[in-house]
Amino acid sequence: MADEAEGEGTTNNVREGTIDPLQIPVSSETDDEEDIIAVIRAPSSTSNTNASTTALMGSLKLEEDPDIKDLFITVDDFQKHVFKIDTYITYRVFTRTTRSSFDEPEYSVRRRYQDFLWLRQKLTETEETHIIPPLPEKHSMRMDRLSKDFARIRQTALHKFMQRISEHPVVSFNEYLKIFLTAKAWELTTHRKAGAGIVSRIGSTIKTTTSAIMLKNRSPEFTIMTEYIGMFGDKMSSVDRISQRILKEQSDMGTELETYGPTYRLWANSESELTETLGGLGDCLDKCAKPYKDMTENTELHFLPAAKEYILYADSVKSTLKKRDFIQMEYELACEELTRKKNEREHLQKQVDYLSDRTEVANADMKADMERWQRNKRKDMKEMFTGLAKNQVECYKQCLDAWEEVIEVLKSDRKPHEELVNSLFEMSEPSMHAAEENNLPQNDLKE
Repeated sequence: MADEAEGEGTTNNVREGTIDPLQIPVSSETDDEEDIIAVIRAPSSTSNTNASTTALMGSLKLEEDPDIKDLFITVDDFQKHVFKIDTYITYRVFTRTTRSSFDEPEYSVRRRYQDFLWLRQKLTETEETHIIPPLPEKHSMRMDRLSKDFARIRQTALHKFMQRISEHPVVSFNEYLKIFLTAKAWELTTHRKAGAGIVSRIGSTIKTTTSAIMLKNRSPEFTIMTEYIGMFGDKMSSVDRISQRILKEQSDMGTELETYGPTYRLWANSESELTETLGGLGDCLDKCAKPYKDMTENTELHFLPAAKEYILYADSVKSTLKKRDFIQMEYELACEELTRKKNEREHLQKQVDYLSDRTEVANADMKADMERWQRNKRKDMKEMFTGLAKNQVECYKQCLDAWEEVIEVLKSDRKPHEELVNSLFEMSEPSMHAAEENNLPQNDLKE
């Protein structure tokens, strides 16, 4: 009884918004997925350091007045280009700004998806202590990458990516972002060809991966961050996996309802005395099928992409934490080297001071970006699940109204039809129970 009371109290706190659901301890993976279903179904150089420090000072000035925004970026008007050798889609990137570093107040360029990949790679390399937002995945298992629906969804995701970059108080001043927004197509191609090779990127990845193992005095604050992001990514992966399963079941349910209605109308053609009753049932099932279809489309176009974005966002935060660990690892190694080589103390002291400053900047950047990311995450999570809940409530409300209309028709019918009506309800009731059970697949959650 005490456990049940504690669970009810925790649930109420989560609904009231006083507790972050991701901070609730989970006893097992099965319980974890059950909780998620319940929520878903409920209504490296000195120049880089100096540049980063200067950008940080600029960000502190900007954050004094967060309402000031001097860079607006829009991604729209996707176009398909078909050639004999290649076929691809470009997006218009429109920029309005009042910054003195730009020569003109407005720019309009067309960029391919691989251009956005280049931009994010450069931002990741030059702003290594900041969380760089993720890009949408290159391919989709559900859609053709050259289809209009896929291009429209990707355009929305790219627009959100550029908005997050433009709103960042430090990353928005990056020189590579300016090149991306202003350069002509051939100029951008030149910059892309001058980038670092794949061998250097692999070497950097190996260094950041092994840095966490070699750390000796990692701050508990960043250990907690790492554990939290790992748990958040796992939970969002569960949300995505279970949502896709529920989406498939709801889509199948809507398809069944679409085929069930015409069956009653065909039956009504052969039963002249029951034409009105059977026709009403067919119309009711048609009305129920439409909200099911709208609900599945809304989930597929809005909820699932947002959930996938935060799975990728969690990976981006993990990568930034690893880079912070690598910087601290360099600092710790430098301290050990200073202890071993006292005869070179002066030279090593400069390196220690340099890496200490980088660590402080990394810590400050990580804290600031983590707080900003948490605010955006809470807002987006609220919008995601509120929209999902409203969509489902509206669906079931329409279904309830449709069935109430049919019940009134059935009540007004004559007594000779009562036996047929009862048999119809006996046939419909098991199917409705089966649909409800399919919406909550408890046995499929055990891993």
